[in-house]
Amino acid sequence: MNNNLFHPDNDHTDIHQVIQLMDTGQQLALTPEARERINRCRQYLDHKIDQTDELFYGINTGFGFLQQVRIDHSQLQQLQKNLLQSHACGLGEEVSRDIVRLMLLLKIKSLSYGFSGVHVHTVERLVDMYNNDVLPVIYTQGSLGASGDLAPLSHLSLPLTGLGEVYLKGEKMTAAEALKRMGWEPILLQSKEGLALINGTQFMSAYGMYSLVQCRRLLQWADTIAAISYDAFDCSMTPLNEKIHLIRPHRGQADTAAAMRKLLEGSAIASREKAQVQDPYSFRCIPQVHGSTKDTYEHVLGVFTTEINSVTDNPNIFPEDDLIVSGGNFHGQPLAFGLDFLAIAMAEIGSISERRSFQLLSGQRNLPSFLVKNPGLHSGLMIPQYTAAGIVSENKQLCTPASVDSIPSSNNQEDHVSMGANAAVKCKRVVENVEKVLAIELLTAVQALEFRRPLKSSDTIESIVAAFRSTVSFNDADRILQEDMLKSVAFIHKEIIT
Repeated sequence: MNNNLFHPDNDHTDIHQVIQLMDTGQQLALTPEARERINRCRQYLDHKIDQTDELFYGINTGFGFLQQVRIDHSQLQQLQKNLLQSHACGLGEEVSRDIVRLMLLLKIKSLSYGFSGVHVHTVERLVDMYNNDVLPVIYTQGSLGASGDLAPLSHLSLPLTGLGEVYLKGEKMTAAEALKRMGWEPILLQSKEGLALINGTQFMSAYGMYSLVQCRRLLQWADTIAAISYDAFDCSMTPLNEKIHLIRPHRGQADTAAAMRKLLEGSAIASREKAQVQDPYSFRCIPQVHGSTKDTYEHVLGVFTTEINSVTDNPNIFPEDDLIVSGGNFHGQPLAFGLDFLAIAMAEIGSISERRSFQLLSGQRNLPSFLVKNPGLHSGLMIPQYTAAGIVSENKQLCTPASVDSIPSSNNQEDHVSMGANAAVKCKRVVENVEKVLAIELLTAVQALEFRRPLKSSDTIESIVAAFRSTVSFNDADRILQEDMLKSVAFIHKEIIT
């Protein structure tokens, strides 16, 4: 077996493998075992529908409210093609390349377990699309997060049949043109295949895993940037004392305090005597706030790790048990809750970050107002805090839970939905906003730290400050700060510097 290939069915997939796939462009391949499972399930299904007049949802019936409509055997292939075309109703912005790739990966993985009744060549074509950078054009709006992510997964699947649009190595074109260039014939979907392709939670799951990858990086940066602000505001090390966190042993809280102590180890600023008895909550309670978000992150990561290693279409086929079972594994409720929870937790990282920026600009602790040498003539870093405040407020609005909403569909057959797709899209927006707010704190904290000279922070912090200063210079007079802010965002968009 080629170790340079990733086999979606072979191992339990975790966030580290997802990161590797996103970063390296590693290609996919089905294992022989996956092919055998897929073929065995398909052969069972073909035999079953040839030997019985029993109704099986979506295989020889209509869909949703039309479940009782029997479809003639001669029309089963047309039924699946009709399904993809009628359900491709996406609107809104196009889904980003990274998330489309994750959707393909996760759909391949779910189908490879052999409980979905698809042909192996259908799954292999999805693998070929992934490996050859043939990425379907998918839209952010259209899924209710139950019955599967029907609209986005229909757009994902249409190119198999030569319909829809794709990006072929970055060039947008019709799927028909892409198939022609690749020398691929359109796939004629057989019974159950269209339903297996569009039933599932791969839109929500891909968005969730993408956001979790970004959160993992940003939570590291949040502690690091907070440590720079900590010294810039001349804070006391007392709230980081290990004994405090041993008697309230939330894991994230203790880990954050330990991380902060390590980041500030050896700092001349941190070790000197302080005039104040206590610091504002946005500094004093960093372990409690950051730590709570980390604990939430771990919980949500567990939910999504389970999901991406699951089968989420309907009905499910169990050849060994002679069973075709209609259920509800497509329902996105656990994902919707997780995405809402993650958005709320990450929004708090942005909220406390903005408060630290505000404090650093306030003219306290022997820092000049707005961190500029001649305030009044110069506004200094006054307005980046405005921007951060506006973004934080937007996040509060985005954090209204989607998962408490439900609108019936399909003539009330699908009468309770998760709205997990909406939760997914807005969670990604919240995470992107937090990155901007942290970047503004970094810009502010490094500027403030300069006013502590000649005192030095820790070696770790000073190395990060030096790297940042190679990108953004000290602000000694007013200039176009948007440029500095964009550079700061780009600086933390890479992996954490250690």
